[in-house]
Formats: sequence, C-alpha cells, structure tokens
Amino acid sequence: MKTPDSSKPESSAPNKRNFTATVRFIGTENLRHLRVIQALMTRPLPREQLDSIAGASNGPELVAELRRRGLETPCTRTKKKDRDLFDCWPGVYHFTSADRRRVNYWLAHRNG
Repeated sequence: MKTPDSSKPESSAPNKRNFTATVRFIGTENLRHLRVIQALMTRPLPREQLDSIAGASNGPELVAELRRRGLETPCTRTKKKDRDLFDCWPGVYHFTSADRRRVNYWLAHRNG
C-alpha cells in the first residue's frame, strides 16, 4: 500500500479557469463556440439543436470545452416521449445568470 505524497502542496483555490481571465479577454475565437454562445444567450437548447447550430455532431464536447473555459452551462434533463412513446430524458443546455455576466463582460472587453 502506498502512502500519499505529502510533499506536494495542495491548492485551496478551485481548479477552474476564469472565462475572462486570459490575456486580452480572448474567451474563445472558435467559430463553433461562438455560434453556441450566441444561441445559448438567447434560449436554452436541446443537444440536437446545439449540434445543428454549432455545425458539429458532438455538442456535449463543445459544451465541455466551454466548461473548461470557465462557463457553467448546466444541462437539465427533461422528460419526453420518443417516437415509440417510450419515456426518455434528453438534456437541455442553458446558461446561468453568472454565465451570461461572464459572456457579456468578455464581449464588452474583447478586441475587435
């Protein structure tokens, strides 16, 4: 059994990047990210619509990338019926009010 290495200091700060903390408030320049951000600022989106708007077939990975950049972007599961009338729980992505503030701050301070 190995004992944990206590020589490495543990940070008490959360390991989450701040969306606007990068130099010149870059946020993101990825066109898929920008399309998703614009749409989520308007309304919540189910995964299928997110894929269509982004122009990609892996919306959850795009959301994961935005989360790694500091946005929360929660996914709320909603009960629906599929075409065979079975219950399913598709996810709907949305921005929190903190996400909206971060994006608005980034938009106000970015170059260009």
